[in-house]
Amino acid sequence: MTASSELSVTRFIAAPPEAVWTAWTKRTADWFTPRPWTTEVDFDLRPGGRADVVMSSPEGEKHSYRGVFLEIVPHTRIVSTGAMTEGWTPQPGEMNFVRIDTFEPEGDGTRYTARARHWDEKAAATHRDMGFEQGWGKVADQLAETAIESNVPG
Repeated sequence: MTASSELSVTRFIAAPPEAVWTAWTKRTADWFTPRPWTTEVDFDLRPGGRADVVMSSPEGEKHSYRGVFLEIVPHTRIVSTGAMTEGWTPQPGEMNFVRIDTFEPEGDGTRYTARARHWDEKAAATHRDMGFEQGWGKVADQLAETAIESNVPG
């Protein structure tokens, strides 16, 4: 993998890492897909656990993705991939990548970064051309909104 095979978005979120983690893991359907699309998740949040997502457009178009969690470090890091499913079963695909989400303390908030590490530059370019920056940027903003909303006392 080269640096040009990785795409990423980062955001400062005005909430502690625990709140961002909770939004990511417990309220995923509220932010994971750019609105007005909706998301259904079926997660088993542990290494080797399922990371399955169904994204639906307002018109009823559906995109299903099956994956697996590779690493879970509470309040710090989540690593997953669609290259395999639960039980470490490989799946074919030209757009497989490893997703790395990190939650780093920064002042009174969190530096959230989502990375997509592709197998090669061609897959990264395809993902970039599909609107990676806009789409993943929008969901990072939605994650921030969800975390801040969840972190409000009372």
